[in-house]
Amino acid sequence: MMTLYDCATAPSPRRARILLAEKGIAHDTVEIDLRNQEQLGAAFRQVNPQCTVPVLRTDEGLVLTDNAAIAAYLEARFPQPPLLGETPAEKAEIASWNWRVEFEGFLAIAEALRNSSPAMAHRALPGPVDYAQIPELAERGIARVQQFLITLNERLDSRDFIAADRFSIADITAVVAVDFARIIKIKPGEQHPHVQRWRQAMAQRASMSI
Repeated sequence: MMTLYDCATAPSPRRARILLAEKGIAHDTVEIDLRNQEQLGAAFRQVNPQCTVPVLRTDEGLVLTDNAAIAAYLEARFPQPPLLGETPAEKAEIASWNWRVEFEGFLAIAEALRNSSPAMAHRALPGPVDYAQIPELAERGIARVQQFLITLNERLDSRDFIAADRFSIADITAVVAVDFARIIKIKPGEQHPHVQRWRQAMAQRASMSI
């Protein structure tokens, strides 16, 4: 049985949970308390020296410590349903949009949050090293997230999915990013009708409730 090191309140491990659910893969879960910095403790450092979740320990004993590795492994081992694409063109389009969503959306939200939250005063970046906040990066992050919603809305005009005319890892990343943006008080509004329609459709998938 695979084991997912998870945190129910964090966005990054939610991406792995959705992926596992979409592929119907049974797994055990170990909850890591990020609020109380369990990820920085000696026990978890033995699992992942980078002090981040998600981590997937496979039934072969392989330890995967980021969403990119987890997705690549699960897609190769459990190819149905295909979430990274089937044809070369699909794979390229999905990979491109997944990266755009991660960089322009997910990382921008993290930039805004981690450089403004008092609880993260010395934790501006995840991982084992403490970094001070830079307030200007929080301001830039908010501007980037606002632009991300514009870009996403334009992309979803007359489309049901973000890439390749099928549900994919790009939709998973985008759902988590859009939901995560609420923590910095940004959410799709009337000016983002296509994002709202798409998010309502995504909510019909059972995996999105976890």
